[in-house]
Amino acid sequence: MRWSRTLQTVDVHCAGEIGRVVTGGVLNVPGATMAEKLRHLNEVDDSLRQFLCSEPRSAPAGSFCLLVPACDPAADVGFIVLQPDQAHAMSGSNAMCAVTAILETGMMPMSEPETVVTLDTAAGLVTARATCKNGKVTRVSLDMPPSFVARMAGKIETQEWGTITYDLCFGGVFYALVDVDQIGLTITPENARELAMRGVALRNQIAEIEPAPHPITPALNGLAYVMFRSEEPDGALRTCTTLRPGRADRSPCGTGSNSNMAVRYANGRVRPGDVVVSRSIIGGEFTTEFLEETQVGPYPATRNRVSGQCWIYSMTQIGLDPTDPFPTGFTLSDTWGG
Repeated sequence: MRWSRTLQTVDVHCAGEIGRVVTGGVLNVPGATMAEKLRHLNEVDDSLRQFLCSEPRSAPAGSFCLLVPACDPAADVGFIVLQPDQAHAMSGSNAMCAVTAILETGMMPMSEPETVVTLDTAAGLVTARATCKNGKVTRVSLDMPPSFVARMAGKIETQEWGTITYDLCFGGVFYALVDVDQIGLTITPENARELAMRGVALRNQIAEIEPAPHPITPALNGLAYVMFRSEEPDGALRTCTTLRPGRADRSPCGTGSNSNMAVRYANGRVRPGDVVVSRSIIGGEFTTEFLEETQVGPYPATRNRVSGQCWIYSMTQIGLDPTDPFPTGFTLSDTWGG
């Protein structure tokens, strides 16, 4: 056997959502800042993402967490998320997976009862507080990038569902938050495929009219996802983030939970100290604590702490045979859509 490329991953899930943490085989990505590194991956050289995220080495479900040297001296490690559509600045569930892998495999020393890991992301520094007991990370709490509402109650006319109202929010990436009853569905496992397909179609339509510019960091521009939401009788949010090419997030979604708190703040429904529970399509839970008010460019914003738990389930070595006819992988419409 001869490989021309070798990578190692620690494979983790966060409330069911897969985050495969690349722990070896990638030394760095060009760029003096994490935003420049993100731009390089998306606009200059997309081969690493294609290699990892496409078949036969992966599938539509799940992400890869790329760890690189931090650009900010206040951080421990740089963090970028590679997904089937593109590289993304931030993901709460994937950040929790990365921190769990870093500590449980000894990449950084674990201290009990709490270890702090600071991630350098294109969306800003993210401080992770890992609750640790008997060598296990039992919870990860993320001090998220500031979240804000860029457009409240935006509207789009669709052929499929008529007028759809959405809130355009930033929580680490840009979301269109949509009340799920507008598309005639509920957030339940049996509706996962239909939610995913409608969410991606709706995201593509909204992206045509919403450039979603970030007021400070252009590398963060652009609508990433549609998140469907509904309110539970106990006040919790039931959520379903939909990801290209067409799947439902298994976790309650950290950046989406961050965004939802900004909406509640804009509506006058929360104040610092309040906690909101988010539940996923399969019942997993994150908690989001509103820490303080802040400002991002012209937008009033919230600083929030999102918490959840992860589990390592495997360790993988990924290689490329130099004669492999699919060095950057492939996708087929049977599982990847059009």
